Amino acid sequence: MQQKKQLSLFDLSMIVVSLVIGMGVFRTPVNVAAKAQIPELFYLAWFIGGFVAFCGALTYAEIGSRFPVTGGYYKIFSSAYHPSIAFAINCIVIISSAASVAAISIIGAEYLSKIILPVDKQTETYRVAIAIITILTFYFINLFGLKASSKTQNVLTVVKIGMILMLICAVFFGGQTQTVTPIFKTAAGALPTWSDYGKALGLCLIAVSFSYAGYAQTINFGGEVKEAKKVIPRAIIIGLTIIVMLYLAINYVYVKVIGFEALKSAESIAAILASKIFGPAGFNALSVIIFFSVMGYVNVNLLSNPRAMFAMGEEGALPKIFSRMNRKTEVITISLTVFTLIAVVIIFYAKTFDKILNYTIFLESISMGQFGCHNFHPSKKNSKS
Repeated sequence: MQQKKQLSLFDLSMIVVSLVIGMGVFRTPVNVAAKAQIPELFYLAWFIGGFVAFCGALTYAEIGSRFPVTGGYYKIFSSAYHPSIAFAINCIVIISSAASVAAISIIGAEYLSKIILPVDKQTETYRVAIAIITILTFYFINLFGLKASSKTQNVLTVVKIGMILMLICAVFFGGQTQTVTPIFKTAAGALPTWSDYGKALGLCLIAVSFSYAGYAQTINFGGEVKEAKKVIPRAIIIGLTIIVMLYLAINYVYVKVIGFEALKSAESIAAILASKIFGPAGFNALSVIIFFSVMGYVNVNLLSNPRAMFAMGEEGALPKIFSRMNRKTEVITISLTVFTLIAVVIIFYAKTFDKILNYTIFLESISMGQFGCHNFHPSKKNSKS
């Protein structure tokens, strides 16, 4: 069954933004500041991370334009290397993505429960229930078809971008007076060398890289994009441009408003910015921001990962039932349902963010590895697609 080309340039650009901007921008700057020790290295790390991500985006833009198929993250590995390698890598990605959806949903539930529930009901059981309801809500939205889920994603992403821009406006409400000049300290207490700066920068880039990751899964939508050969590269480039600009801007604001020394050990850095704008109501504003970020992340993963499972079913790496599509809505129902169930089961049994993190961090680290397809020749299999 030939899929309709439903995704526009704007739709795919918003998907790129949501695949990358999750919770990292509200937490990793603390780690980066602590490792950098001085503002110059801090800004340089975010700039280099953005540049590297942009180079990666150009690579995926080229790959996606040459091989625009549904479930491209599986099919490209299968074509370039071997179906067994593609199967192993995509299984890791799918499980770690489902675990990430579960973990992020629990974080969102923790924030939301503090607004909508009385203190005596802010328990683990209620947080698990809120997290599962959040995932199931977007599961049912996705059952209506790509058009409905992509429009929902557009709204969530635009709101998320608007909320980050709102936090950036905290810089206009006054910043911290820098009373202490940040100094780069070495382990031996000697004057730092270029090697010391290089090591610190490398440590910074670990956290920065995690914050910029995720755009690779954009190629899973290749078969459903209008004028894919033109739109996929443009969408990836537009999406990464928005992300880099937002990251650089909000990190500048973190330093100006919180102060660089305070940023090294700060907690709830987004809450500090929100309190600058909204005063005592800042925590409620932050909770809404976090929950919208969670909703966008959940929905975009329910959009992306089942498409990789669809491709695996199509090529026989998974049972053919995984490639079954609803003729009316064109929803990959079985793959979507299985991915949702994996996330729900993880929440039900793990129940806390820390447990999920402990069990899945190894898989997540593997799935973060980027691939190069310099030996890939789409003409070998593209004729079948």
